[in-house]
Amino acid sequence: MLSVWWGVDGPIYWELLPEGKTITGDLYTTQLRNLKKAVDRSALKDEKVYYQHDNARPHVSKQVKQELMGYGWNVLPHPPYSPDLAPSDYWLFGDMIRAFEGRSFNSRGAVEAALKQYFASRPAGFYRNGIHKLRERWRHVVDNDGQYN
Repeated sequence: MLSVWWGVDGPIYWELLPEGKTITGDLYTTQLRNLKKAVDRSALKDEKVYYQHDNARPHVSKQVKQELMGYGWNVLPHPPYSPDLAPSDYWLFGDMIRAFEGRSFNSRGAVEAALKQYFASRPAGFYRNGIHKLRERWRHVVDNDGQYN
């Protein structure tokens, strides 16, 4: 399973989990700490960070909420059962599926290499456009009284 955090300039941090591994509150907290380190090493370190994740149980655990509070990030709300409001779901993963269609990989290393190449090869503006689409999607939900389909 791929876990990826990205912004207008591209991926900030990503990791490929071992096959069969699932996200727990502990694992997600560790991932957040790794993300925080990546943010602190990047040009974002002095910027206001807006963070969005879905409402999966590990993401909304008390442990995770406390961890995020300590970062001083602005955590954006995310309505339940609304994957079409998650930039990775409506923008990144669809493009990724098309890019990898018909390909197979014989090792974890091959998958990681393909992911690195994929992330680096997106055209200028790709990530920025995906994030900016979020504003349009929110506006659509508000204009349609919460109906977003």
